[in-house]
Parts: sequence; structure tokens; C-alpha cells
Amino acid sequence: MAIANSSVPVLAGTPPVFAAPSLSDTAQVGSTLVVKNGSAGAVTVTMVTPGNLPTGDAYPDKAYTVAAGAEAWIPVLSEYRNTAGVAAVTFSAVASVTAASITQA
Repeated sequence: MAIANSSVPVLAGTPPVFAAPSLSDTAQVGSTLVVKNGSAGAVTVTMVTPGNLPTGDAYPDKAYTVAAGAEAWIPVLSEYRNTAGVAAVTFSAVASVTAASITQA
């Protein structure tokens, strides 16, 4: 499943589309992933960094903690692009969590 992609809000004030993500999901590279955590506990959102360092070790993934009742805006960098052309995103929990991927028009 892919996190719903929305354009940057327009002059008419159109809001982005938020939906419940899967534990393992994808987002469009170059967008901003907005995560709203409505649960009673913190949620960890991990941006998976594909590939290996010249030493053969895996590139480290980037983890973001979204506190209970909080919102986080996460840049989906080109470094997260996988072989399918999107960024893999994992969530430690998805109950009461919604997400949207916002891109420039």
C-alpha cells in the first residue's frame, strides 16, 4: 500500500488527504510525509535507506519518534529511493495513526 499523495495546498485551501498507513508502507520521494499520532503512546516512523556503504555495511535507517497526540513532518529524501522508485517507510504501530504525503504542485 502507498501513503496517499496530495499536492501542496492550493489557494482554495484544499487540505491534504490523510489515511491510516500500513506497518510497512511507501511514500513518494521528494514529498513531505506528515504523520499524526492520535494514540496514547509514541510511534516510531522509520525511513528505510537502501544500499550499502563501501565497507559492505548497510546504510543506517533514519528513525523519527512521533509523541502521543503529536504530529511530525518528515522529508522523504532521494537517499531513501528504493529499486521501485519510492521510499519504504515502517511504523512501529498504526492504531490511531494517519499519514499524508505532500508534494509541490
